[in-house]
Amino acid sequence: MAGDKKAVIVVDMLNDFITGALGFDRGREAVEPIGKLLTAARSHGIDVIYTNDAHLPGIDKELELWGDHALAGTEGAQVIPELAPQEGDYVIPKRRYSGFFQTGLHLLLEELGVGTIILTGVHTHMCVRHTASDAFNWGYRIEVPREATNAFTEENYLAGLKELKDVYGAVITSVDEIIAGLAL
Repeated sequence: MAGDKKAVIVVDMLNDFITGALGFDRGREAVEPIGKLLTAARSHGIDVIYTNDAHLPGIDKELELWGDHALAGTEGAQVIPELAPQEGDYVIPKRRYSGFFQTGLHLLLEELGVGTIILTGVHTHMCVRHTASDAFNWGYRIEVPREATNAFTEENYLAGLKELKDVYGAVITSVDEIIAGLAL
């Protein structure tokens, strides 16, 4: 049974996805909006959870498709400095697209009493989408501030947002709308 609290989930805002092995300019566009949301969330006692790729070299299936990136224990697998986790935040390493697959994310959310997740990060059509799929299957409500996520291309980004809304019932909103709702 889902709780009534909210949590912000930051998906893969890692060095390798923003400036490193799979870095892309569009990813930088989400940094400021995510930072603004995290500041507001923390000030309202909303939990912040990072789900970060932490791949095992030579083993993880994603590496077959994308090459080496975000290898566990490397600088590339660290959250970018602008969005670094703060005391009281949670960090969940993952080895697949979804933040839920074979991780402790669901248990953590249950223990925190979370019923609604606010998804941010990259990539809207991959890791954010797969995390949303599992969140939906576990019964969580999903909110996605459109400017706090992005993808390699505009087409991937828009397709990801459409699927999040149409398939998983995500509320596509804005950082400002979410922040306004936190103050209620």
